[in-house]
Amino acid sequence: MIYLDNAATTRPNEHALERANAFLHDTFYNPSALYRGGVSAHAELEAARSELLGYIGDPSRFSLLFTSGGTEGDNQALFFARRGNVVTTAGEHAAVYESATELKNRGVEPRFAPVERDGRVNEEALLSLVDSSTALVSVVHVNNETGAVNDISSLARAVKRKNPRTLFHSDGVQAFGKLPFRLPPDVDLYTVSAHKIGGLKGTGALIKRKELALRPLLFGGGQEGGLRSGTENMFGIEVFRYAAEETFASLEKNSVHLRGLRERLFSRLEGTLTRISPEDGSPYILTVSAEGMRGEVLQRMLWDRGVVAGTGSACSSKHRFSRVLTACGYPERVLDGVLRLSFSPETGEEEIDRAAEAILAAVQEYKERV
Repeated sequence: MIYLDNAATTRPNEHALERANAFLHDTFYNPSALYRGGVSAHAELEAARSELLGYIGDPSRFSLLFTSGGTEGDNQALFFARRGNVVTTAGEHAAVYESATELKNRGVEPRFAPVERDGRVNEEALLSLVDSSTALVSVVHVNNETGAVNDISSLARAVKRKNPRTLFHSDGVQAFGKLPFRLPPDVDLYTVSAHKIGGLKGTGALIKRKELALRPLLFGGGQEGGLRSGTENMFGIEVFRYAAEETFASLEKNSVHLRGLRERLFSRLEGTLTRISPEDGSPYILTVSAEGMRGEVLQRMLWDRGVVAGTGSACSSKHRFSRVLTACGYPERVLDGVLRLSFSPETGEEEIDRAAEAILAAVQEYKERV
């Protein structure tokens, strides 16, 4: 199978799994235990924390809290707000969008800024929603459905100029390990996930400004500095650590490689499918539309041809039309036919060419059936 749904999840990195295997068999101890095995496990936990943070954040300014994934990190960031209003965008991942919506039930006003055609936030509209009562602003770093990149450094700086007390959060799940980036001082909270870069599902992290006093979502044994109780998932964390090590070592090379593959694929689809992803977006995502067709039908036809493709965010698969792409202003004819093709560093030119042939053949068969 040619796997082109890496924005949904990636195949676990085999080298990372092998290296982390000791944490299933030898160093399986609870990192909170005080005997030598537990102390050793704790030391490895802290080494993983330091390494993962160091790829994008200054350890003198930021700390890293291990979580079960991007959704938990986004929830913990959004629910920090207890009063006033929270500003986010209509193009957010469901973990942010639904959390912001839930805040209304908790006495906090959610405000949603519109997005542009490619999925980027309308910056002027976003800033117009920020006022003296804004507790937090959350803007996705890379739109998970279009690949559009928001300049969160500039946005965070502009938000702080308007209200220095406002916290700035970004969901960086589709950016971590894929875009060259260092967290600037104006970003307070940043969410990452392991399974988008060859790690395991159920592992992630929330990076926060050190002096920020977060409130825990989970209570119990006081792990993770009291912010996330529960015995740490050592195996998942170590796989994350080793997968990130490989990913960041070749980040620039991967970016160049995948940008070329993305454009190679679209050059073969151009004229038959409509492009949604911007050219200056993430090299890992190409979203297109077979206008007037049903994306989920094409998805099944492609599976039968040996190609795995997405139709948008897997977290929104129960809805006919993508909420995010609807917010971008696309008509139903375009929304119906959406395919999200997303890549990994292991994707090759031959796979791209074969995938293009399969997509074009599926579109032609669809037309003939209708």
